[in-house]
Amino acid sequence: MTAGDLGSEAPLSTHIQQDVPHSARMYDYFLGGKDNYAVDREAGERVLTVFPNMRTAVRANRAFMRRSTRALAQHGLRQWLDIGTGIPTSPNLHEVAQSVAPEARVVYVDKDPVVLAHSRALMTSSAEGRTAYIHGDVRDPDAILAAPQLAQTLDLGQPVVLSMVALLHFVPDIREARAIVDRLFEPLPAGSALVLSHATAELDPDGAPKVQEIYNQVGTTLQLRSRAEFATFFEGLDLWEPGIVTAHRWRPDDGDERLPDEVTDAQVSFYAGVGLKV
Repeated sequence: MTAGDLGSEAPLSTHIQQDVPHSARMYDYFLGGKDNYAVDREAGERVLTVFPNMRTAVRANRAFMRRSTRALAQHGLRQWLDIGTGIPTSPNLHEVAQSVAPEARVVYVDKDPVVLAHSRALMTSSAEGRTAYIHGDVRDPDAILAAPQLAQTLDLGQPVVLSMVALLHFVPDIREARAIVDRLFEPLPAGSALVLSHATAELDPDGAPKVQEIYNQVGTTLQLRSRAEFATFFEGLDLWEPGIVTAHRWRPDDGDERLPDEVTDAQVSFYAGVGLKV
């Protein structure tokens, strides 16, 4: 897929709401990025008032993505389907995967026009590998699987990593969320991997529900879930060690950026896990 396949950026500006907070831009703000507006920063500051460790939490979540990608590439995986990509923040998933295996292939998926507007940054593949972008919605998994960019980039006869990092808490009905995971993962062959992280209120029962309330007030439905609920997404899979843990505790000693040792589970409040299809 070439940059030209994305179309011109001009029409996108009419679809990007600059007067309403946007979850991807708020995430970008928490990460210290510049692709956000005053309304996003205002909502972000409201979140930081009730959950001051949000920047730590999103850094831990992002670092989990990098470590799990690197570990799976070292394990021999060479294909990724990354849904809920968000605004590009280097190193992006394909940069991590291709640093281990230059031939790695990645398909990114996101529904938000703000991500589409920045998606050219997701297309900087190594010469040996390939990247593509699908403007699609996780709640329509059939459309994602039928997208020509997917067939042109990935071989579904070979193992694929399905990555949905910090995404499923935006699907409020857990039955629908499970059905989405099942539909996307079912066609993938043995040896494929499922990479998930999910926000929770279990570890900070005072602050986290207030974050959920703020997101819901600004128009983004957020559903926090327990560890037991999160574990149901991995039913039937071989959970990779160390199993389901908070994001900063998933294989932290691989040379990636480490959070300070004194960071607690409550400050992160994201569960993370990797499961393999056997």
